[in-house]
Amino acid sequence: MSFPITRKNGIPLYIQVKDAVLAEIKRGEWKAGDKLPTERELSEKLQVSRNTVSQAYQELEAEGILSSVQGRGTFVCDRDDAVRLENRKELLLKIIDIAMEEGLQLGFSLEEFVELTEVRAKEKIDFLRHVQVAFIECNREQVEYFAKRLQGDSGVSITPIVLDELRQEFDRYEPIVASSDLVITTFFHYDEVKDLLGVRKNVLAIALDPQIETIVRIARIPVGRKIGLVCKSDNFAGKVLLALKNAGIDNLDIEVFAGLSTPEPVSEIVSRLDVVICSPGRRREVELYAHRRQEIIEFVYKPDVASINLLRAALIDIRRQ
Repeated sequence: MSFPITRKNGIPLYIQVKDAVLAEIKRGEWKAGDKLPTERELSEKLQVSRNTVSQAYQELEAEGILSSVQGRGTFVCDRDDAVRLENRKELLLKIIDIAMEEGLQLGFSLEEFVELTEVRAKEKIDFLRHVQVAFIECNREQVEYFAKRLQGDSGVSITPIVLDELRQEFDRYEPIVASSDLVITTFFHYDEVKDLLGVRKNVLAIALDPQIETIVRIARIPVGRKIGLVCKSDNFAGKVLLALKNAGIDNLDIEVFAGLSTPEPVSEIVSRLDVVICSPGRRREVELYAHRRQEIIEFVYKPDVASINLLRAALIDIRRQ
């Protein structure tokens, strides 16, 4: 493994280290799950400061290429997005090439192909603005947060529905579901949602995973710190604790504060904590009462790449149903 570090080419050293690590991953020298050298080991190998290596690792973590677990080290993420992005671009270019060849055989010029492609893409974008989607999930915080996120990413109109409310007030929500072009839920609740809706609608299941940066930050909290989880529902709190357990983070004592309805308890709770883990729905409130020395970690779930791609394809295909 070679790391060409040049000190007089004008490129910051941490960028060179970052690019060198990424190149090793692309070449397959380090594969998903492999443990990387420690910051000290790599800094000694490259004759650069430990801070330089640390900054490079942090940027790769932020981009989802690496993940760090306290006491264990730094690892290559299972989802090697950087490598897959290049592969996806190459595949898309091949698809475009095939489409151009087909267009030429049909008698269209390349200029006409470009014009028709642009018109068609604009039609799809305009169509998505009129699509109605119902998103069903088990807790209000998650369903509202992701309805906003998914709506922002796709441009469609998404109505959030809490699963318990759908069960208890089905007659109220049935018209909303009936008027939706697509119903989305998570894999965990797919069977139940299908049973509730019957043959009324096709249901698309997506996977929601904890954001890896969130897990990494929590894993780095030193043992002995006073940690609190502040959120709106017991359901959300349970999911967070289960996600941390599945990630192997079982050495932290986390006190749960769920379902708080007034600002007074939040101010008192936050004042006695060293680290506050909060749901997206509680972040602003927590920040209002936090002092500068406290660490605030927003626990974020997000759809995985495969789910986002599946959702995009499903939305585009609605018009042909």
